[in-house]
Amino acid sequence: MVREGSSIDKALAVLEAIAEHHRVTDIAAATGVSKSTVHRVLQSLVEWGFARQDGTGGYEPGPRILTLAGKVMSRFDPARQADAALRALHESTGYTTHFAIRGGDEAVYVAKLEGRRPYQMPSRVGMSLRLHCTAIGKAILAELPDAEVRAICARTGLPGHTPNTRTTVDDLLAHLKDVRAAGHAVDDEENEPGVRCVGAAVFDHTGAVLGGISISTLAMDMSRAALADLAPSVVAAAREVSLALGAPPAVQRASQPPSTART
Repeated sequence: MVREGSSIDKALAVLEAIAEHHRVTDIAAATGVSKSTVHRVLQSLVEWGFARQDGTGGYEPGPRILTLAGKVMSRFDPARQADAALRALHESTGYTTHFAIRGGDEAVYVAKLEGRRPYQMPSRVGMSLRLHCTAIGKAILAELPDAEVRAICARTGLPGHTPNTRTTVDDLLAHLKDVRAAGHAVDDEENEPGVRCVGAAVFDHTGAVLGGISISTLAMDMSRAALADLAPSVVAAAREVSLALGAPPAVQRASQPPSTART
């Protein structure tokens, strides 16, 4: 619904509504804008090329929307859009903060902020990471159907990087159920000995999982309980990144994971 008397808000609401609704009556019901106003807005959108008549008395998005979307996406940098949320998480925790994007059967770091500790994490921007044994990777896998997870594992295998790595598909799938329930994933020395991380999934404008963010530190610097206590901050930051990338609010988890969750 739009604010009363705001012509710009009404026009934008109608423009957004034609992505899902075609009839003037349905657009009016979805936006709370009167049918007469919806009709006037649609006529203007048609003139500008942002809408067109569909031949059945309804309307659909026009070609100018695709042109504009193409121009925007060509300049769209997910790492830049995520920067504010990542920096806020980094400042509030002091730990190394990562943002990685899924690329097929792995993920790739696209942003990293080094923690305020007398040591550095071995990760770097451009470095790929396994999905089955990293916090970001498991957060991504938890958003995929089990069949897709099995297919990924069949292609990549489940190499054991440390004694804590899950190396069977059934074990991993059972673990991902806990990740889904908690809303975040923990890497408890599963990828690198002596390193702990907590991560949460990030979604794109379609609502599909795009990647994830995490905080990382040495295990001696963070207990399992302390790591779990930081999970809500990571989940909240992941939500902010998702919203900055245009993710529909409906794909975001309605509540924060409990700080006592162990994943």
